[in-house]
Amino acid sequence: MDVLVVGGGPAGSALAAACSRRGLDTALLDPAPDRPWKATYGMWSRELPADLPASVIAARAAGRVIALTERHLGWDYAVLDVPALQAHLTAGLTGVRVLTGRVVGSPARGVVELADGSQLRSAVVVDAGGRWRPLDSRPSRQTPAEQTAYGLVLDVDVSAPLLSAGDALFMDWRADHGETGWPTFLYAIPLGGGQVLVEETSLARRPGLPMSALRRRLHARLARHGIQVPESAAAERVWFPVDQARHRDTGAVGFGAAAPLIHPATGYSLAASLHLAPVVAEALVDHLPSGPDAALAAANKVVWPRSAQVVHRFRRIGLEALLRMAPDDVPGFFEQFFALPDAHRWTYLTARDDVGGIVSAMNCLFRQSRGPLRRHLVTSAFRRPLPSNDGPT
Repeated sequence: MDVLVVGGGPAGSALAAACSRRGLDTALLDPAPDRPWKATYGMWSRELPADLPASVIAARAAGRVIALTERHLGWDYAVLDVPALQAHLTAGLTGVRVLTGRVVGSPARGVVELADGSQLRSAVVVDAGGRWRPLDSRPSRQTPAEQTAYGLVLDVDVSAPLLSAGDALFMDWRADHGETGWPTFLYAIPLGGGQVLVEETSLARRPGLPMSALRRRLHARLARHGIQVPESAAAERVWFPVDQARHRDTGAVGFGAAAPLIHPATGYSLAASLHLAPVVAEALVDHLPSGPDAALAAANKVVWPRSAQVVHRFRRIGLEALLRMAPDDVPGFFEQFFALPDAHRWTYLTARDDVGGIVSAMNCLFRQSRGPLRRHLVTSAFRRPLPSNDGPT
């Protein structure tokens, strides 16, 4: 076959469908390809792919944030209907061979070994296996920085004290949970169908803040606002690393969260994956006639051009600065960030290869910051990654 995509989530499905549409002999491999997708997906409306049907959009809302003060971002937030998204992307797999199996390794370039002892061969292999990265066998030597969150799905009228109709609360850093220590924020979005998701979120910590702490804080926050949680409320648990290194297996293309396309400052990756899928597929079509190595190199260059590598490095520096920040200083930092001009905020949060835009945004933040924050931002760029937030800095 021409392309074997390992991982049947949104990123892998989008890429497999794009490759098949361009005439490549494509297979999609997943341990449970028919399992329903459970995560909640959203993106800014301006990021929505042009070919995404309107039926996939469950709700749109005006984005706002609360750090030290409240701000309206001026951008609409789109929350996706996950079953509709899965149905849409699965429909694109008509010409793709969907296989069931769990990858345990890659004994040679273009070969994947399955748990049952069988092997599959392909000119190009793509690792779209999410944070597990089944084809990147080299373990990290560092405790990962993780985003963790605990959420509840509530009826609109129940959540009204926290979320106004037509709004999406991107971040609310107020400590309404009544606890000191590691800072967390409330993320509250409409899901459509008269429901909303309210989620206590730890943006990044090394290691991640435990789910038990997030659950306790969320219930305390809701109680403070007079919200009684029904026993039947569905819960969502989120956990993933935000500082994984670029995919290191030279015999495979890392794609989606496995690349990782995860934004170190937000945890978002779906918009980037959907936009890149047809571009990666086109690179494979153009270069496979020159051989698998040429196609692999071309695809990797699309996923990680030099400009995207530089931007990702800058954002990783920003992540380390956040991890080293005193907990009480975090809301003030985000107050400063969201006070930046719209173009700078947008570039930092969404553009993955705009080096000039990222540098301009960071320079603007630096100029508007006071001495202590300036020193913190500068020194963080030259220090080794913090080993753990559980120990001394």
